Amino acid sequence: MSYNIKIDAFEGPMDLLLHLINRLEIDIYDIPMAEITDQYLGYIHTMQHLELDIASEYLVMAATLLAIKSKMLLPKHEEEPIFDDEDEGFEADPRDELVEKLLEYKKYKQAALEFKTLEEERSLMFTRPPSDLSQYAKDALSGPQDLNISLYDMLGALQKLLRRQKLQKPIYTKVTKQELSIDKRMAEILSELRTIKGSKRFYDLFSEPVKEHIVITFLALLELMKQNDIVVKQDDNFSDIVITAKEGVE
Repeated sequence: MSYNIKIDAFEGPMDLLLHLINRLEIDIYDIPMAEITDQYLGYIHTMQHLELDIASEYLVMAATLLAIKSKMLLPKHEEEPIFDDEDEGFEADPRDELVEKLLEYKKYKQAALEFKTLEEERSLMFTRPPSDLSQYAKDALSGPQDLNISLYDMLGALQKLLRRQKLQKPIYTKVTKQELSIDKRMAEILSELRTIKGSKRFYDLFSEPVKEHIVITFLALLELMKQNDIVVKQDDNFSDIVITAKEGVE
């Protein structure tokens, strides 16, 4: 069975690089190219495993990182002459251009968040006289939650899951004939969460080591997050992701 899936929530390769830099607590002015390149390619391979429609700019960035990594591995002369920036013989750090682009992207990304905050604050201002809004309180409480994890965190968790299953790969293959839809899997996940009346770890929802089940379960979780039907939390940077059903969700 073939899946042709595209997720519009990815904001681009620069966003993924910033996510990795923040997650690994890396100094943006001194990026370890070997580590960041390996991490980036790991995410790309996970997307390819899901057969996602990866935008070309992700692959261009992967090639750029590999090129910079190769330049960083080249041997340096023991005694290199000191040049001024304006001298023709001056050789800049291969990472300089990437760092400059990341800082520029980060600046505009932060500005966009500030504008969004101002828009949200302005949307709460009304010119009409005060009125009783208690009837809307329930709807307000069930509105979108400020999640402490992103789509890239979910993708990273899936990457760990695939790595675990590869190490524990059985000697036989299970063949399934019945196709599983995303809507049906969403209903099954909500049913599981309501049955236990509590939370479940991200990895515990992938009960079958079959590619079809893994892909559909992952996309079902993303859709449930989008519809605000589940609460997804992660206490620490590298702790397990925990899934809980929202109250009142049918």
